[in-house]
Amino acid sequence: MARMIFVNLPVGDLGKATAFYEAIGFTKDDRFSDETASGMVLTDIIHVMLLTHEKFASFTPKTVVDAKTSTEVLLCLSTDSREEVDALIATAEAAGGVADPGPVQDYGFMYGRSFEDPDGHIWEIMWMNVEAFLAEMPQNNSAA
Repeated sequence: MARMIFVNLPVGDLGKATAFYEAIGFTKDDRFSDETASGMVLTDIIHVMLLTHEKFASFTPKTVVDAKTSTEVLLCLSTDSREEVDALIATAEAAGGVADPGPVQDYGFMYGRSFEDPDGHIWEIMWMNVEAFLAEMPQNNSAA
């Protein structure tokens, strides 16, 4: 069986967060959803669990940070083209997200932008031509 990733995110307004993620292409899985959580599916491998702050806090003894003021993690998704990067950023912005909270990255062989969801979680969206990257960065070939 392929490994799956479940990203757990604390959210202030579960309904608003669920609507945002649906607007950017995730599908809600009702089997993993209730009044405290929305199981959101991007692919068979990538799932995001949107959890109320109370539910999220029940899984950790540590303080839950406010993603609008602190950063704990940056999430990154790859795309198949530069155009798809731009389209996803536009979709996130139209759904209530903030486009490009960080600088746009354009290295020719790699292009990346980011968006911030309504709770402040930052998602980096990137495209990379791996062959061009390896050709420009020969030191990376030594690790292969």
